[in-house]
Amino acid sequence: MNLNQVTIYSNKTQETVEFFQKLGLILIVDSLPRYARMECPDGESTVSVQFADSITSTNNIVLYFECEDLDEEVRRLKFLGLLFEEDPSDRDWLWRQAYLNDPNGNRICLFRAGENRKNPPWRVK
Repeated sequence: MNLNQVTIYSNKTQETVEFFQKLGLILIVDSLPRYARMECPDGESTVSVQFADSITSTNNIVLYFECEDLDEEVRRLKFLGLLFEEDPSDRDWLWRQAYLNDPNGNRICLFRAGENRKNPPWRVK
């Protein structure tokens, strides 16, 4: 099984697409303001944005995007005007992470884990 796509329901579709384009995702379907789909520059995953009249609930989902050079990517995004809740810092689980929110309030984690992403020293198998 492989994760193909994540869909974000939003009443701010244009702003949400612009946000993810700043992160580096590539627009591959443009039916704005109703729908858009973007492809990650690395790998095969996509993120789509679907218009919803009202967003009535919050979620507990965090989208994780791995970056080769996390600190440089955070500098680039700050230069583009994105605001971070947490600057890059090293975590006990051997990842370096930074957090920001998309225009809908969804939490986004930019990280660098390298080999530890799937093979930490405490991996079961």
